Amino acid sequence: MKVMAQMSMVMNLDKCIGCHTCSVTCKQAWTNRTGVEYVWFNNVETRPGLGYPRTHEDQERWQGGWERTRRGKLKLRAGGKIKKLATIFSNPKLPSIHDYYEPWTYEYDLLLSSPQGKQTPVARPKSLLTGKDMKIEWSANWDDDLAGSTATMQRDPILQHMSEHVAEELEQTFMFYLPRICEHCLNPACVASCPSGAMYKRAEDGIVLVDQDQCRGWRMCVTGCPYKKVYFNHKTGKAEKCTLCYPRIEVGLPTICSETCVGRLRYLGLVLYDADRVTEAASVEDEHDLLAAQRSVFLDPDDPEVVAAARAAGIPEDWITAAQRSPIWALISRYELALPLHPEYRTLPMVWYIPPLSPVVDVIASSGNDGEDARTLFAAIPQLRIPLDYLAGLFTAGDTRPVERVLRRLAAMRSYMRDINLGDPGNEETAAAVGMTGSEVESMFRLLAVAKYEDRYVIPPAHTEIARELEEMSCSLDFDGGPGMGGAGPFGSSSGKPAPVAVENFHVLQARQTADSPNGPSTPGRVNLLNWDGNGRPAGLFPPGSTPTDDDAHERPSTRATPPEES
Repeated sequence: MKVMAQMSMVMNLDKCIGCHTCSVTCKQAWTNRTGVEYVWFNNVETRPGLGYPRTHEDQERWQGGWERTRRGKLKLRAGGKIKKLATIFSNPKLPSIHDYYEPWTYEYDLLLSSPQGKQTPVARPKSLLTGKDMKIEWSANWDDDLAGSTATMQRDPILQHMSEHVAEELEQTFMFYLPRICEHCLNPACVASCPSGAMYKRAEDGIVLVDQDQCRGWRMCVTGCPYKKVYFNHKTGKAEKCTLCYPRIEVGLPTICSETCVGRLRYLGLVLYDADRVTEAASVEDEHDLLAAQRSVFLDPDDPEVVAAARAAGIPEDWITAAQRSPIWALISRYELALPLHPEYRTLPMVWYIPPLSPVVDVIASSGNDGEDARTLFAAIPQLRIPLDYLAGLFTAGDTRPVERVLRRLAAMRSYMRDINLGDPGNEETAAAVGMTGSEVESMFRLLAVAKYEDRYVIPPAHTEIARELEEMSCSLDFDGGPGMGGAGPFGSSSGKPAPVAVENFHVLQARQTADSPNGPSTPGRVNLLNWDGNGRPAGLFPPGSTPTDDDAHERPSTRATPPEES
């Protein structure tokens, strides 16, 4: 048994309202730069729909993830080393910019600089790639406007595997939101696909990152990722992906998408797992057994044998304590509520989901029945508005039994807690019907419904003895000209020894590019505030002499924080 720690996330889809706050804050924190305008490390998809990029779940087309051979071994769908070598300069299995969307902005400056006339000036959409006028036809959240319509449902890869009856009744059936980030898998296909070894999984917390110094832009990782959560920066020629906000995680803070989530649907924490059983779990023959196989990889953090093995493996004591308090372990293994996204890809994803129950309650209540009566709920689950087949296609490789078991537990919790809130004793028969006790149901309710900040995010900070190593082994993506962002040489590798990240970060605070856009304002001397990140002093933004200069700051002390000058 080889015990390792993995930082993981669970999302409760019953709480997601599709506000996209998580997407916007992630965009501002990580991909508000030239070259990644189309990139959303976090996006919220409306289901049913095509997703982002379009039809990314169609692995017959995109060849992502792993498949099991007749000998019981795993191999990449896109091919092994020989095939990758043969196609290394021409990889055809990639989504195009049209499968994502062509990013755009609006020429807002025309609204300010247009002369007086009879017609109201219009801010035309401009392509951020070409700078030309364009017609907006698709985006990362386009399904919000088309969900439940025949415009997209025929191409939904999951609906294509369902009955014609469900597809025909789709417009009257269901809609829900599915936030997606990188899965930070235990068996990541992107890491195995990278010819240069730039993709790696951190040993201390399992976060999958890209070494920007090593990346050569082969884009095999984009093909290998079945969730299509690895992106290509067309300016730097490097791959980029969700970092699980590792700088925040290292100091005990949640990811920016979790911190700003309006519905409080995200949970973050550590799980301990047996690394020696990962390949075995991913290689089980029956796809319906993948859920149980991955759950078997996770180790009980309260087991004395596991604790002893974790200590022997060098896992710090406070990390073991965090694993014991982890909401992830409770939701996945103790209550068995959370399910993995597309386990059939055999990557063993580590971002899990609690399927939504709300629509069935609404339907029962609208029919004049008690929407939270246990017996009524249990009977209605197989006929609920969101078809079990669709949820099973997302979370259990098509097996409806685990999904129904989760929904029955959620329904039992609602019914049990409703009785308590009305002043009646909890009905133990309701809890026993789903294999739980009343105290377990109340504990599950506290975690799902009223959990406090420290209960939802149990994140042990990195230890000071490894803090410098953690910083220097990672490559920042938040500024132009940082480590691995291009340079001299035939393959984009910079000459000379790269400067440490800590030194780069110090200098970049003094000379940060503050309007990183290929298309500046049409009127000289004006600043496009939509592209300004709030740092530095772009020319023309402040009146002359409104803030002290660097020379003045040396001559007299100042109690006012002055932004650094733009380089």
